[in-house]
Amino acid sequence: MRTCLVAFVAMLMISCNPAPDPVQRIDELFSSLYPDPAAPGTAVLLMQGDSILFEKCYGLADLETGEPITPQTNFCLASISKQFAATAILQLAERGELSLDDPLSRFFPEFKAGFYDSITLRHILSHTSGIPDARPRDDHDFVYYSTDVESCRYMIDLDRLNFAPGTQYEYVNPTYQLIYQIVERVTGVPFEEYMRRNIFGPAGMDSTLYFEAGRYIPSMSHGYTFDESAGGYVECDYGETAFYASKADGCLYSSLHDFALWEKALRGNSIIGEESKREAWTPHVMIPEDAAYGYNVDTGYGYGWFIQRTPGRSDCIYHLGDNGGYLNYAGRIPDKGILLVFLANCDRIDRIATADAVYDILREAGII
Repeated sequence: MRTCLVAFVAMLMISCNPAPDPVQRIDELFSSLYPDPAAPGTAVLLMQGDSILFEKCYGLADLETGEPITPQTNFCLASISKQFAATAILQLAERGELSLDDPLSRFFPEFKAGFYDSITLRHILSHTSGIPDARPRDDHDFVYYSTDVESCRYMIDLDRLNFAPGTQYEYVNPTYQLIYQIVERVTGVPFEEYMRRNIFGPAGMDSTLYFEAGRYIPSMSHGYTFDESAGGYVECDYGETAFYASKADGCLYSSLHDFALWEKALRGNSIIGEESKREAWTPHVMIPEDAAYGYNVDTGYGYGWFIQRTPGRSDCIYHLGDNGGYLNYAGRIPDKGILLVFLANCDRIDRIATADAVYDILREAGII
């Protein structure tokens, strides 16, 4: 298994009682979570500024072939994909092609209900639209294989909202799927082409692409779930079918290598500017403490990112992603220049607790 472990440089001051090596502690943490080199695993990246502080891979990308996970292995990002779709909307707003205050009725005149006049792009980006997830959840094939366009068709005749726009938070995937059509209708360019030309290409993310049935994805990992009755890992059907076929909200594949390039592009304002990042990384709604999905307290949602605001600490901007055996975390602490990403092809860890453990190590080392 190829690994890349880069030592911290000039981080710790020499003292009579030096702190434990944070690199070793982080390695020990992930080694304890993924102890079997012949099982599915994870790829871990920790950056500060442009420097890679820690990068190491654990386990196999494909149990059948024995292919190891590397920094170039592509994982399904699942809901981490949302930050890229949100960035496309922010970019179009910077270019004057739309406004975040535009109502949905501008883009979807076929939507019949009058309440679409009061639902803006800001509500879509922050999960505060009030639009319910009214897809036929009992239809396995629809949920697994429907595209962005098909998933949103129920909104044409929707006659109720769960709450008034902007008054509450509810995480709803189909509202992010609307971004697929918004980009296409505003620009006249297919969604994937727009993303390749304006987001991934300028960032240098050449191996990042959306999944669809029959498409070859280089260095693709396979997602696994642990079957207690079988006593081993079972591959999900994610890699061979159009499972989770909607793109704007969740079926983007990328790697540690490309995520490092994404971080540099964001920091360098080559994709969107500082004002757009401030909007995206400001909590526009706070998440109830009883909400599902493993959030920490003091967490809100911006535009495509969660924001954890803990008194006395720097903001942590992050997102989780999970589906079909994949379990991912991508977080940044902008004012410390920190990026932490771990992408896994098995679903057996607590991501929030794991990220917190890494951040605690960095705090104890005086890095954040």
